Amino acid sequence: MPVRVQTADFDLSTEVAQLRLSNPRVGAVVSFVGTVRDLNEGAAVSEMELEHYPAMTERALEQIVAQAKARWPIFDALVIHRVGPLLPREQIVLVAVTSPHRGEAFAACEFIMDYLKTQAPFWKKEQTPQGERWVDARESDDTALAKWSQ
Repeated sequence: MPVRVQTADFDLSTEVAQLRLSNPRVGAVVSFVGTVRDLNEGAAVSEMELEHYPAMTERALEQIVAQAKARWPIFDALVIHRVGPLLPREQIVLVAVTSPHRGEAFAACEFIMDYLKTQAPFWKKEQTPQGERWVDARESDDTALAKWSQ
């Protein structure tokens, strides 16, 4: 399954190996792992909680992967996104892409992450010394997304 939304952690080595071994023509595997930072916007973060709409979120992620497959000659892509409470240094997301060559894999992986950060229905709430707060979208994420419409 190319998209999974789950509370459980994932094993990077296992997931990438399974994706790589799924096709003998794979010449490149590019992966990105996002983790929880202990500091955001100048405040210490003791926990981050990710919320989502089940089924709606999976459909949005599947559409993002489908767009990447339509733009580049990639073999496959995997997106695993965790939800629920997470602590600093824990893994949040894995995006992995296989293709014949590295250029397409790098571009598709970056595209998927840029769209995921701006278009996927996730909401982040952080626990800080000042109390809990919702994390707003970043202008830098919108800027990154804009480059794909050129």
